[in-house]
Amino acid sequence: MLAASLLRLTVAGICGALIGYERKNRMKDAGIRTHFMVSVGAALMILVSKYGFQDQIGWDNLSLDPSRIAAQVVSGVSFLGAGMIFLQRQTVKSLTTAAGIWATSGIGMAIGAGLYWIGISVTVLILIAQVLLHGRFNWLEGPKTEQLVVRMEDQPGAVEALQRILADKSIAILNFQAEKWSKKEDPVIELEMVVRLPSHLTLQQLMTLIQEVNEVRTVNMH
Repeated sequence: MLAASLLRLTVAGICGALIGYERKNRMKDAGIRTHFMVSVGAALMILVSKYGFQDQIGWDNLSLDPSRIAAQVVSGVSFLGAGMIFLQRQTVKSLTTAAGIWATSGIGMAIGAGLYWIGISVTVLILIAQVLLHGRFNWLEGPKTEQLVVRMEDQPGAVEALQRILADKSIAILNFQAEKWSKKEDPVIELEMVVRLPSHLTLQQLMTLIQEVNEVRTVNMH
């Protein structure tokens, strides 16, 4: 019994660590240790659910439901994954990592229940999917948001010219703030913008596009 339980915990930990290794290579917050702990912890909870109450079997008026702990594991890990999701530049980040934590807990529960091949197969499936879906497929890429600071000469029509160039390339301005510098000999306006880029447009192309406006002096990305 002890050897079988340790084997399940070890296999669950290895599967979780593999998924965490892939996440770490992509510079995500939840890496090997987090996924390892989630998978081993989920496997442990299932072992407790299945075998932790055997000494009570035979008690009068007692009913056991091993699935109750599994349901609580799913709910608890959901809160852990939700804590990894945050908003940056008007875009939700780390959704994939949060979903991976949730899936890793499922792998741990499957292996803890003795479903080795299901847990291992899902681990391999997730790893293959991550590699393939992170490839450069345009149809998989969504709009990207960037925060820019553009400093340009305060000339009539300069800002409107910049807005027209962005609109022609289907670049949406999500947030816009302008500040003028009070220098009579050298009037300058500074624009802070959050823009949404189409999936086919790169950041380098955006920078080049903005610099086509003659009045633009500098472009910085925050």
